[in-house]
Amino acid sequence: MKIIPIHDLSDKALDPYARLTEAQLLNRDDPENAMFIAESPLVIERALEAGCTCLSILAEDKHIGNFVQEIAEKFSLDVPVYTAEFSVLTQLTGFKLTRGMLALMKRPRLLSMEEVTEGANRIAVLEDVVNPTNLGAIFRSAAALGVDGVLISEASSDPLYRRAIRVSMGNVFKVPWAFFSGETADAIYFLGQKGFHTAALALKENSVPIDEPRLCGMEKLALVLGTEGEGLEDETIAACDDTVIIPMTRGVDSLNVAAASAVAFFATQKR
Repeated sequence: MKIIPIHDLSDKALDPYARLTEAQLLNRDDPENAMFIAESPLVIERALEAGCTCLSILAEDKHIGNFVQEIAEKFSLDVPVYTAEFSVLTQLTGFKLTRGMLALMKRPRLLSMEEVTEGANRIAVLEDVVNPTNLGAIFRSAAALGVDGVLISEASSDPLYRRAIRVSMGNVFKVPWAFFSGETADAIYFLGQKGFHTAALALKENSVPIDEPRLCGMEKLALVLGTEGEGLEDETIAACDDTVIIPMTRGVDSLNVAAASAVAFFATQKR
């Protein structure tokens, strides 16, 4: 490892950690040089296990001899490690580092919808889920509850935003995902061509309970979840084979999309 104590907070090598926005890291105009930030040793390890390339590390100096050293040895890393005391790093980044460690990573190649759905039995489709916290939580539930892949509208948050990655506990690197362009109805048509039964989570009169036994028995099932607040577009609901609802009590009509995803993924696990 190349340990580099931080003496100058304006050092351009620190820009990705301190001054570049998520959009600048994404670098849509030059995807070959797109990057993301992974936060915490657990998340960094999961990114490396998934084959992501580490470009540099920013770490609290007291962690150099444990977390950083262990990860560097495990993955044979030979990258710059910028280090300083906790107070300096907080001043630099503007937030408190989770377990004192960040890593700058090269963004992996985006998968196609074909790749994500190949061999899959359970797929989640996310329409305009814009909150990275919700997106990260959905990925964590997807990994835990047997979802094989996630298809995401381009208007949704990016799974590789730092907060989405952190909330997912690095599970965005475990569950295959792809963006889809155009209308969600087009993605639903694609899934239908691949043999998936599609079910929209929506508050409609003709909705069936999410624990409907026949849904669990489906060989291939895609659950479609909508944006925070407004839910799914009418055209999206109309394109699906079923409309499903989570039965509730005490007059509550709906759950947050992240909570709803966990319930839906669990209820429709392939039996």
